[in-house]
Amino acid sequence: MLRAILPIALTATLAAETPHWPQFRGPEGAGLAKTAAPVDFGPNRNVAWKTAIPTGHSSPVIVGDRIFLTGEEGGKKSAADRDKIVTDGKLVTFCLNRRTGAILWRRELPRPRLEKYQPTNSAASPSVASDGRDLYVFFGDFGLISYTLDGKERWRKPLGPFNNVNGHGSSPLVSGNKVYLICDQDTDSYLIALDKATGKTAWKVERPEVTRSYSTPAVYRPKNGAAELIVPGAYLLTSYDLETGQRLWWVRGQSWQPKSVPVVVGDTIYAHGWESGGEAEAPTETPEFAEILKAWDKNGDRKVSKEEFQDPKFARGFVNTDLDSNGSLDEREWENFRARRSSRNSLVAVRGGGRGDITSTHVKWSMQKFLPNVPSPLVHEGVLYLIKDGGVLSAVDAESGKILKQGRLNGALDTYYASPVAAGGHVYFLSQQGKATVVKAGAEWEQVATHDFEEEAYATPAVVEGRLYLRTKGHLYCFAAPAK
Repeated sequence: MLRAILPIALTATLAAETPHWPQFRGPEGAGLAKTAAPVDFGPNRNVAWKTAIPTGHSSPVIVGDRIFLTGEEGGKKSAADRDKIVTDGKLVTFCLNRRTGAILWRRELPRPRLEKYQPTNSAASPSVASDGRDLYVFFGDFGLISYTLDGKERWRKPLGPFNNVNGHGSSPLVSGNKVYLICDQDTDSYLIALDKATGKTAWKVERPEVTRSYSTPAVYRPKNGAAELIVPGAYLLTSYDLETGQRLWWVRGQSWQPKSVPVVVGDTIYAHGWESGGEAEAPTETPEFAEILKAWDKNGDRKVSKEEFQDPKFARGFVNTDLDSNGSLDEREWENFRARRSSRNSLVAVRGGGRGDITSTHVKWSMQKFLPNVPSPLVHEGVLYLIKDGGVLSAVDAESGKILKQGRLNGALDTYYASPVAAGGHVYFLSQQGKATVVKAGAEWEQVATHDFEEEAYATPAVVEGRLYLRTKGHLYCFAAPAK
């Protein structure tokens, strides 16, 4: 019984005293390590250990002397029928010893379905979350499941199936006595909070105004007032009351398909979204639904089928516009299409504390260019770092939005999925092709080193007690600086 009634404050204290990187991007999802990390490392240099692991994109989560990751095995699709599972697939959660890299335990889940995935995604993209005592794991092909740190199942909460053409990417977040998960998709989007002790739904909020996204939420704790859950979404950045799910405020003008995590620094929230087609200076004008019905609805059913489309520039994007995949567009789908065509890529710095639509009152600054596709922003000592595909690194003044320095990472002109992390005065970047680059932090950042792992990488590194943990497609590395 003692475990069940241990006060939350004491639990938080115990977790804080343990070396930890408890969720995607570490404490508060900020990507900031408390200690330095090796700068000189590589596949054969300063390797403390290296362990072969299953395929997956989730990032390492660390609690004490244990590392937690997810992976997938099997579950391949037939070439003739992409929705048919022709091998029994498994969804795997596993635990490694942080000191040695030995796998301590693994737990398998059946794979009742196969979501659609683009080639650069996987069934094991969401990262584990932990409160320091238990684990919370999400698979888009299954739902949520909770384990103890020793791998004993506590509860499971099946969710889905989800209507998300690129597969899921949102990781769970645990705060207080609840676990939170964004379940945005092309139809029936929602935000859910579960009791972390039982897995029962505490509250659920429908989000009909948004479609697919791949973001993980963040917690904003104002100086005065209740804590808030900051949730990126298609076209909107929204705040909800952490305890009740009440919608508090929102900022319009975000891009379609957000993928990065919001970063909270004091009373400022930094959030960004990028999608191809959202870089034009002016919004794209698109006819209203009544106009296209009049022009194209030949059979009078108040829908427009693919065959009825008269404009080829619209027809090319039909698969992304037909949200329920029924072969025709209704008014909601067309309005989403209009919003998508008029949305702009944007990074915003928002002052918290508002209510309702705060787009014109609480946005401190915004920028539309040089933005990443997937990687989240990093804010370290007043400088905001952005890594764009092609290895374009921007240092931005976090207070004003002024660009301080821009340049390409030599030897790493690549695509980026992993988010940057900071440790000991350096910032670490990891490209899709496995190029790990270290820069000296600051407004006038300086590239220090680039190390080639010659293996694809999608996960964000973790840093705990001076060690760097880096996941590639088939391995987890631990790097430690040589003893002086």
